[in-house]
Amino acid sequence: MFSLGQKRIALISVHGDPAVEIGKEEAGGQNVYVRNVGEALACQGWQVDMFTRRANAEQPAIVEHSSNCRTIRLTAGPQEFVPRDEIFDYAPEFVQALLNFQQQLNYQYPLVHTNYWISSWVGMELKKRQPRLKQVHTYHSLGAVKYKSVPTIPMIARTRLAVEKNVLETADRIVATSPQEKEHMRSLVSSQGQIDVIPCGTDIRRFGSIDRSEARQILGIAPDTKVVLYVGRFDPRKGIETAVRAFGQSALQDQANMLLIIGGGSRPGQSDGLERERIEEIVQELDLQDITRFPGRLGDQDLPIYYAAADVCVVPSHYEPFGLVAIEAMACQTPVIASDVGGLQFTVLHEQTGLLVPPKDDAAFALAIDRVLLNEPWRDQLGQTARQRVETQFSWNGVASQLSNLYSQLLEEKAVKKELAQVS
Repeated sequence: MFSLGQKRIALISVHGDPAVEIGKEEAGGQNVYVRNVGEALACQGWQVDMFTRRANAEQPAIVEHSSNCRTIRLTAGPQEFVPRDEIFDYAPEFVQALLNFQQQLNYQYPLVHTNYWISSWVGMELKKRQPRLKQVHTYHSLGAVKYKSVPTIPMIARTRLAVEKNVLETADRIVATSPQEKEHMRSLVSSQGQIDVIPCGTDIRRFGSIDRSEARQILGIAPDTKVVLYVGRFDPRKGIETAVRAFGQSALQDQANMLLIIGGGSRPGQSDGLERERIEEIVQELDLQDITRFPGRLGDQDLPIYYAAADVCVVPSHYEPFGLVAIEAMACQTPVIASDVGGLQFTVLHEQTGLLVPPKDDAAFALAIDRVLLNEPWRDQLGQTARQRVETQFSWNGVASQLSNLYSQLLEEKAVKKELAQVS
């Protein structure tokens, strides 16, 4: 067994700050995952340090989330926002900053859990300097899948694909968040490497704490209004245009209805702000401005209210390795209509917790919306089954327990190897 000191681990998320407000540019599912995994692991006895890049000189260097869990912001490159595809240039500085932090701490982490490909490179570089270090990695997005769906391949693509292959073949364990993601790793990246499937999670106490009628009363939405909801970043790959055009084609146009588009888009001139402007133009083009709302980013207390108030949540992403929004909505007993891609095929059970439809297909999404909203008893049944699925499969405590068991197994293997080496 290992001592309390050996139960200190590092979660590395170079571009996804666990302490930042969710919904800001480059702040989405990965940030939620790292923050919640870290806090849940801390509750289970681990001492968790979450490392990210400092993107603002005014940000505190260390944010204490609990007595055993903190975010540590390292200086690597300019202390300002840097687009994701440009952050890799500062990865060597991040490695050195983390090594310096360990030296100040007079401690070397026995295990790192890296998140996204840039962090995986950091982890592999640390292993070169600390050969006994164990590395667990979660991709959050695979370049081999992503680059199939984007019109322009970025300059960093070749580097990313090589790094993603290298970490799959060398990490002590890869964590896939769905069976579909594991299959993509095997078919598109490498046949080598050890992969465990451990899903993402959600806070089942916060999401699901309020029913539809109470939520609508708080938001001032009439009981008979049909509400379609989108939650997520403003990013073309999230398929918001599909949701808007599908809503415009719905057979419910003669009834009272509402489209809620919740997310960021607060940085004029940046990618999320430009995408929000494009979506607003499409709303105007379809003459939907009177029944479409853009509440913006919502705080932790408000988001569950909107999920609960909706009749259906649409997740029209071109690709999702998992899809946190889907399980957040399901936890609130709100059926999900999602693209039939990636991890959404795992989280959403077709015709049991919602519907899966082809991505980028406006007509298919419109038909799916009508199927659910024109049959209220079935909508309610889908919602009840969705909640049950989340309770049994996707709580953060359950996810953290599975990760804790994996970490413990790897550290015990390390301890045994060390003992054998001493004996020989």
